[in-house]
Amino acid sequence: MTDFDLLGIGNALVDVVVQADDAFLAEHRLDKGGMMLVGPDRSDFLYSKMGPATESSGGSCGNTMAGFASLGGRGAYIGKVRDDDFGKVFRHDLDAIGVTFATPPASDGPGTGRCLVLVTPDAQRTMCTTLGAATSLTTADIDEALVRASSVIYMEGYLFDPPEAKAAFVHAAEVAHAADRKVSITLSDSFCVDRHRAAFAHLVDNHIDILFANEDEIVSLYEAAGFDEAVQAVRGRCEFACLTRSAEGSVIVAGDDVIEVPAAPVDAVVDTTGAGDLYAAGFLYGYTQGKSLAESGEIGGIAAAEVIAHYGARPAVSLRDLLPAG
Repeated sequence: MTDFDLLGIGNALVDVVVQADDAFLAEHRLDKGGMMLVGPDRSDFLYSKMGPATESSGGSCGNTMAGFASLGGRGAYIGKVRDDDFGKVFRHDLDAIGVTFATPPASDGPGTGRCLVLVTPDAQRTMCTTLGAATSLTTADIDEALVRASSVIYMEGYLFDPPEAKAAFVHAAEVAHAADRKVSITLSDSFCVDRHRAAFAHLVDNHIDILFANEDEIVSLYEAAGFDEAVQAVRGRCEFACLTRSAEGSVIVAGDDVIEVPAAPVDAVVDTTGAGDLYAAGFLYGYTQGKSLAESGEIGGIAAAEVIAHYGARPAVSLRDLLPAG
């Protein structure tokens, strides 16, 4: 038995979530529904123009780990923060939800990264991210003992930008596979896929067991004409691929099998921030507890449905309490 069910490796960011309207996005030339990388000055300017916000530890992988812990999973996290106030907030938040975070903070260089999440009334989220210290993650930050002590490694595509981070991903995957552990990744955003398509495809083919992607991301990765073509393209490239389709649920591609999982019911979609992150949390919780792929997909759907029913990318209630008996 391992010490941890899941080890997340990602961009350690503080999420700043605020309600905004289309006029604000247009005034500040923000691409609605997308993720943009911005410099510290631009981030400070937008922050000064925003309304009241909620601030908490975040980042895509951080959200997944929060969901995983809420389900009752044993989680650990690797990511880089600075020894500043935001870095302390991030560390405290993970500690508070029971996720082990022992990566040493940077003592110089950029401050802890943050992501401004602007949520419009139609529940679309537009993200402006300053990566800051998160980009300084290197192979030296990969705790090999922690990797070997975790059943599954989960890596965040948003981090897959600096060459040092790519090397860290591959190193973590190699250590994990040498210890007979599973390696998973989320493609995170079609923006990321467009920038690193060949590198992502090589990583999936050679180092990944479990792939997470939404419809746009998987279509982009294989430059497919549509979703059905993308499903055929990903078949056999990894052990299985979990492909989310918003209101249409998810599709799990495992060898010759294509498992369709309907979306969990939700009264009203308030904020789609974190939907994919929480789906991954639910799926990986089910998987590490020995559930079938279909059952794991259903748990992923339950977790995603909870988080889109309110503002913010973290569960508002105990996800474990939402699971069906047995």
